[in-house]
Amino acid sequence: MSEPTPNENQQRLIESTDGIYRVDAGAGTGKTFGITRRYAHILDSTDATPEDILLVTFTRNAAREMRERIVQQTDYDLRELQGAPISTFHAYCFRLLRRYGHTVPETLGIDDQIPDSIDLIEEPVRERQLFQRFMSTFADDHPEHADMLRIFRDPATLHALVGELAAKGVIPTRDGWFRSTAGPLHGDREAFFDTVADANAPGEGASGPTNSDARGSVSGWDASEYAPDAPSKAEVHDDPQVDLGVIERAYDEDRTALVAFVHDVYHEYLAYALRNDYLTQGLMLALAFVMLCDRPVVREQVAHEYVMIDEFQDTNELQFKIALLLADTNNLCVVGDWKQSIYGFQHTSVENITAFDDRLERFTRELNADRTRIDYPVESVTTIPLYENYRSSASILEFAEQSLSIPATYSEDVDDPLAGERSLAATNHVDNARIDAYHASNEHELLLDRIQLVVGNDDYAVEVTDDPQPDPDATAAQQEAAERERLGAPSYGDIAVFTRTRAFAREFLAVADEYGVPVAYEGGVELFDTPEAKLALAWLRIAESNARRGWAVVLERAGYSFDRTETILDTEAYPDAMVQFREELAAIDTLGGFLRRVFDRYGRTSAYADALVDHLTSLYETSTLTRGEAIQYIEANLTAGTTVEIETSPGEDAVTLQTIHGAKGLEYPIVMLANLNDRAFPHYGQPPGCPIVYDDELGLRQTRAYSDAGAHPHVYPHWPTKLLQSIQPSTYDEERRLLYVAMTRAKRHLLFTAGDDPSRFMDGLSIDATTVEPAPEHVTVDRDAATPFETTIPDSSTVPRRLSVHDIMDDSVYEERDGGRGTDFGTDVHDFAEAYALDEPVEPSNDDERAVATLIDDLDGELIPEEPALLPLPGDPQVTLAGIIDLVHVTADSVEIIDYKTDPDRLAHDEYRTQLSVYYHVLASVYPDRSIQATVFYTQTATSVTVDPVSIDELDRLSRGRHH
Repeated sequence: MSEPTPNENQQRLIESTDGIYRVDAGAGTGKTFGITRRYAHILDSTDATPEDILLVTFTRNAAREMRERIVQQTDYDLRELQGAPISTFHAYCFRLLRRYGHTVPETLGIDDQIPDSIDLIEEPVRERQLFQRFMSTFADDHPEHADMLRIFRDPATLHALVGELAAKGVIPTRDGWFRSTAGPLHGDREAFFDTVADANAPGEGASGPTNSDARGSVSGWDASEYAPDAPSKAEVHDDPQVDLGVIERAYDEDRTALVAFVHDVYHEYLAYALRNDYLTQGLMLALAFVMLCDRPVVREQVAHEYVMIDEFQDTNELQFKIALLLADTNNLCVVGDWKQSIYGFQHTSVENITAFDDRLERFTRELNADRTRIDYPVESVTTIPLYENYRSSASILEFAEQSLSIPATYSEDVDDPLAGERSLAATNHVDNARIDAYHASNEHELLLDRIQLVVGNDDYAVEVTDDPQPDPDATAAQQEAAERERLGAPSYGDIAVFTRTRAFAREFLAVADEYGVPVAYEGGVELFDTPEAKLALAWLRIAESNARRGWAVVLERAGYSFDRTETILDTEAYPDAMVQFREELAAIDTLGGFLRRVFDRYGRTSAYADALVDHLTSLYETSTLTRGEAIQYIEANLTAGTTVEIETSPGEDAVTLQTIHGAKGLEYPIVMLANLNDRAFPHYGQPPGCPIVYDDELGLRQTRAYSDAGAHPHVYPHWPTKLLQSIQPSTYDEERRLLYVAMTRAKRHLLFTAGDDPSRFMDGLSIDATTVEPAPEHVTVDRDAATPFETTIPDSSTVPRRLSVHDIMDDSVYEERDGGRGTDFGTDVHDFAEAYALDEPVEPSNDDERAVATLIDDLDGELIPEEPALLPLPGDPQVTLAGIIDLVHVTADSVEIIDYKTDPDRLAHDEYRTQLSVYYHVLASVYPDRSIQATVFYTQTATSVTVDPVSIDELDRLSRGRHH
């Protein structure tokens, strides 16, 4: 097949190599084609080498695709380009930081350096856990922030705010802010009051002025909800407006304590991360920025003659500035499309591309404020528009444009965002597009009904043969005739169903499976919130500790009534078959085998079951996850709502199911956009999170505040922030862009569906929705082509293994004991101990918990509860012992390991000695300069007993002897 011929503007992009270019690359306009050929042209027409050209994109897959395309256009092979700077922002800056940035923390007043071995945390759950561990000791070190800490239910929510400030380029030093970057923390007062002036302007009614939008938003103001200093309803309402004096009082509140608190958290967390040899992606980019700003010698070494940035609409302010610092000349090219900016929740800034010229000059001035860093001219910017769309029919492109102007609410007034901007032009000669909208009470069945209507229907014809490069000498009529010959009736695989939320996708997938319709889900799902994950978690809890909450789940799953379940749980008279299954599971060595047996028992053969096994067994490359670690991992991810990328595989001919975010950059012959229901799409508001928030106009604000001014000290909603947020008009531009992205994935046909309560987006389309009584048929599809997940269970005799510390303990000792208070009691005491050590608002409910509280109160060092510990053993094959230390107590001279036991006696003390010996050797390697002590704390008698640890060789012998 011959290479495509660039169109006029693509050729301009390819050949325009000197100077600053902003490329408006609309959906389906061949930007990757243009970028990679521009790269090849630079190599071919100049003396530049790949090291002189920085090509940045935003996913590893995109970087890999670009590298492969460049190989096809140049004399370089993949091996030669492997080390070339064709990379993601994060990967490139991390590499620079590890090579040149060892002493950069000194600039911020941090003594620790950046080691070559530093770990980059990319997993949100792990990042949150590490931040939570940091915050557990922050309060002890900062009594001056006690009132601020009282507003938090979960201080770990602050980690997202730290990431957002890093994305803005706001970076703390020990005594202030790097290069006076604290400006955004105070907001943009002028912009806010300009916005409010419009929102607070009275309307015009037949009988006189009507209430302003701002006045309407606070019509229900109730001062009793807030601290005693809140203004009354009469003070807020200056009919028909909101009183300007009250607005100014709210905006100009004293935020000194708030800014100081955030500064201390941010700076000390950065120091904590470095001290523990890790960085988050946000902190890493912040340090890379500091390095490039503060070390001119480094910048001279790493700057590139040519810089190209793909998907520029998905950059944040810090990345824009880093790009300027990495450019040695003004040969800068940014490529993007503001209409496809949909990642604001990741702190991206669409203004980077919509206001590129202004930001380019402003950021240059800021970077040069104290020293010349950008010494190339930035005043002249050339815009190259790519508007020839090679994907969609003209009708779909025209229809999609209206999505950017549909109000998200019935009161929202939206200006035409495309005024003066050239529309995308379709290159298809045949426009057979069907654009339809439907709604029904049962939307899941409606989707299946429409899928079955479309499949095999010539009215929805799509390309069914390869699309060769058209003959450039053919007439338009000849090209249209050739195109029609390639059209035919669609199959399942030609259809994609998009949804705004993963929950709807998961529900639809289950219904499709019931009807036998082949649907393949691709993208991120909340895997740990599925029935499969909850079932696996229940049996893991039962096998590990006979946990009551595990039994409650499996008994409910088996159909026991609530009363019957409670009786069984209270008496521990579990059904014999379940007890036998528990024993069977307990004897399975590997986690993969354990999960497979659970899912086999329950007949769970879904993609979620396969994905869960695949995900959990692939977490460690050279060892296996223990049951205890798996429980903690699933619980943490369930709490965080973590998504995992999975792909179902019902066969080659299957409908693709994706979220809109996951579909960006892809294309399908037929798109069905589902769940256009009220409050689902567009999505209104934000979920509750951190009580400290940031906004460009408002700056740093707190949504809750502690006050002792009333009869009782109390944490109140913070009235100034509530007032300012209420009168600030809501914006839904990103929701509209999300709708646009969904529509422009379609090549030939576009269908919309909703339930009984369609959203404003559905109502705003220039097409009437048809009411349908869905009647999908149950079908049987040949799925021989399916490729199920396959999980290989490692052979424990030949490969590295990970064992729990409990695997090397002799549990027969417990058989000698009569009585006892059960595992649930022990679990409750441990849960209390962890919460108490983290200074959470818990109170002891029994003597054991009171003993734990007294013990913790007497400790004066750093407390680290529930700390994972891994101890590699010296034998062959490699065995790693894993466990969780109940509490680590760290002082300047010593480290104490504390393990809580609720035993009524010390029958198992020798086995506990084995357990704590593992922890002893781990901590001895972490703190080689401090004395280590391992202690068993018997809660029933409030007695601490120090253990004499056994050697690592003895632990190795036990691991091989007892386990095998």
